[in-house]
Amino acid sequence: MTILNSNSNYAATPPAIRRVFGIFLARLARLINRWIAAVIAHREYQANLVVLRGFGDRELKDIGLSRGEIGESWQMPPRLDCGSSIPRGADATLAIGD
Repeated sequence: MTILNSNSNYAATPPAIRRVFGIFLARLARLINRWIAAVIAHREYQANLVVLRGFGDRELKDIGLSRGEIGESWQMPPRLDCGSSIPRGADATLAIGD
């Protein structure tokens, strides 16, 4: 009976360690999520460049671009803020690829 009623100090993980481990896992998951979002945004940027390079001069003129504005001078959208999940100019960059 004494074994069943005894409380060992080493039986359970202290709440502080569990809390710190939970915070660590949450931050790690957030870091991985942001990295994946950055990779997806870069691939979208590359896909938009491919579509723009495939347009003719008349199509580019219709959307207000010239051949020289495509490529390195065509900037990627600004990075996302920590609090926002959708970039402000997302629909503008998506419309070019449609």
